Amino acid sequence: MTADDTDELTRVQRERDLYRRLLDLGRQDEPETFLREALGLVVEVTGASQGYLELHDDDLTGTPRWALAHGFTAEQLAGVRAAISRGIIAEALASGKTIVTPSALLDDRFRERESVRVGRIEAVLCAPIGDDPPRGVLYLQNRSGPGFFSEDDRARAETFARHMAPLVDGVLARQRERAGADATAPVRATLRARDVIGRGAALATALHHVALVAPLDVHVLLTGETGTGKSQLARVIHDFVTLNCAALPETLIESELFGALPGAHSTATRRLEGKVESAERGTLFLDEIGELSHAAQAKLLHLLQAKEYYPLGGTKPLRANVRVIAATNTDLQQAVAERRFREDLFYRLQVLPIRVPSLAERREDIPLLAAHFCAQACQRHGLPRLALSPNALRAAESAAWPGNVRQLENAVEAAVIRAAGAHAEQVERAYLFPDAAARPEADAPVTFQEATRRFQGRLLRDALEAESWNVVDTARRLDLARSHVYNLIRAFGLERGRR
Repeated sequence: MTADDTDELTRVQRERDLYRRLLDLGRQDEPETFLREALGLVVEVTGASQGYLELHDDDLTGTPRWALAHGFTAEQLAGVRAAISRGIIAEALASGKTIVTPSALLDDRFRERESVRVGRIEAVLCAPIGDDPPRGVLYLQNRSGPGFFSEDDRARAETFARHMAPLVDGVLARQRERAGADATAPVRATLRARDVIGRGAALATALHHVALVAPLDVHVLLTGETGTGKSQLARVIHDFVTLNCAALPETLIESELFGALPGAHSTATRRLEGKVESAERGTLFLDEIGELSHAAQAKLLHLLQAKEYYPLGGTKPLRANVRVIAATNTDLQQAVAERRFREDLFYRLQVLPIRVPSLAERREDIPLLAAHFCAQACQRHGLPRLALSPNALRAAESAAWPGNVRQLENAVEAAVIRAAGAHAEQVERAYLFPDAAARPEADAPVTFQEATRRFQGRLLRDALEAESWNVVDTARRLDLARSHVYNLIRAFGLERGRR
C-alpha cells in the first residue's frame, strides 16, 4: 500500500468516524447537551483551539436560541459575539459559503478589522449552518498544532454544518413530542391536579375518572396497591377530613368516626366531635376502609343510606351532609366473599370506583417523579441543589418498586442525603441502590427489588444474544419499545461479549 493509499484510507476512516459520532449525538434528547458535545467533536476532528457555535430557531433574525463556545476566555468570547454582524462570520453568513484563511491578520479581506487585530486571529475556518437563509454558524479559530486548516478540515467542518441543522431539528422534534405526549394534559385543564406528577396513559385514565366524579355529589371508592397515591388523588376530587381506619384500635374507630357523648367510654369525659361532624357539608376521606370492624361498617352504611348517624352513647340521630371518599389496597370483592366486608356497604361505595395504577403500570412517569422527589428532598433538608444522573434515572425506571410511589419517594430522599454527604455533584445509581453497589452478584440474601433487577438484566441479555444483539428484533421479542430497550441496556450496563 502506497503512502497516498494510506492517507486516503486515514481520511475515509476519519470521515466515517465523524458520521458515526454525529449519528450518536443525534440520539441525544437535550439540545444544550447535544450542541455542547457537537462543538467539542468538531473542534477535536479539525484540530482547532477554539470554537463557537450559534443556532437560531428558524433564521438569523433576533437573539440566537443557542450560543456555545469552546476554549474561549470570557473576553475573547465577548469579542466574537460582538463581531457577529461584521467581519469573518458576517461574510460567511452573507455569502452562504465556508471561509478558510491561514491567517486573518495577513488576509486582505480581514486584516483591517479591529476584532482581528485586537484578537491577533490567525487560522480561521467559518462555515454557515443550514440552507439559505442559514440557521447559524460554526466558527473555528487557531490550530492546536502547527499549520493551518486544510481542505480535509474544511470538508469535515462542512459535513458537520450540513448535518447540524436537521439533527437539531430532530432533537427539538423529540422534545416537542415528549412535551406533546402528555396524555394527562386535556384532563388537567379541568382539575386541580398540579401536584400530581406524571403524564402517562395510565395516570390519565385515573384522572379522567376523577374529573367525572369531582363535580358530583356521589360517594367514591379508590382502589390500588399500597403507596400508589390514593390519598393524593382523593385530594384532587375535594379537600377533606381524613380518618385512617387501620391506624386506630377497633374500640376507638366508632368514637373517632361518629363522636361520643360524655360517659360513652372511659376517655369520653366530655362530648367528642367525630370526623363525620368535622366534615359536615364537605368530604370525609376514609383510608384503608377494608380495616373497619363489622359494627363500624353497619353504622357507616346507615350514614350513607339515611344521611344520619348516632354518636357513641347517643340515642337520637344527627343529620349529616357529608360526601365519602373511601380508599383501600384490599380486594373488597374477595373480602365480601369471605364475609369480612359487608356486601351492601361495598355496593354503596362502589358507585364510581377509580383504580389508581401501580408504578409498574406507569414506568414512563418514573423519571418525572424521581426528579420531583429529588428537588423536594434538597429543599426540605436545606441541601445543595442536586439532580439524578442519567444512569440513575434509567436504573430507577427499570427497577421494581413494589411499594410504588411512596417507596420511590423514600429511596430518592435517602439517595439525595447520601449524595450530599459525599459532596457528589449528582445523585448516582450507587446512592439510589446502595445494596446493589455494595454486594457482589453472587452474594445472598438479596432484596426482592434487587432480585427482580437481576432477573430483568438476565432476561434482557438472553433476548439480545438470541437475536444477535439486534435491538429492533429484541424489542419485538420482549414486546417493548426500542427506546426502552436501549435505556435498559445502559441501566444494566450490558455489553456484547461481556457478562
